[in-house]
Amino acid sequence: MKINWGTSIVLAFTAFISFILYFVIRMSTDNSANHDLVTEEYYKQELAYQNEIDAVESALKMNASLKLVKSEKGITVLFPEQFNPEHINGTVSLYRPSNKHLDFNFPISLSNAHLLIPDNSLLDGRWDITIKWNYKDKIFLHKEKLLY
Repeated sequence: MKINWGTSIVLAFTAFISFILYFVIRMSTDNSANHDLVTEEYYKQELAYQNEIDAVESALKMNASLKLVKSEKGITVLFPEQFNPEHINGTVSLYRPSNKHLDFNFPISLSNAHLLIPDNSLLDGRWDITIKWNYKDKIFLHKEKLLY
């Protein structure tokens, strides 16, 4: 039996479409693949992104940059010395890109100009740290990627 060029093209298209459909069905039914968004409220966070830009800019204008120092005890967050620690409040968010179950948040409460994130709550690997803090009705934001 001889196959002409028209039949060959139809067979090639059919084989290609079958190949693509196989992978689409396999990936949509596979339980080992993680299809979650990065965050649960992605679109809400995207709308509030301008507020984050303003908070980062106000931190740069007021020279309110934070320093993160790794030690045996954990990560120490050093706040600027020109700010009174008793008037600083906010939240620290630690985000683990590889596993959302390791993410955690905790409030900032200071008695001196530094905050310790304990070593026992941090696993080795990449962490995205977001520190959103207020000082006398001014909002500041610090974001950093960290390998621990």
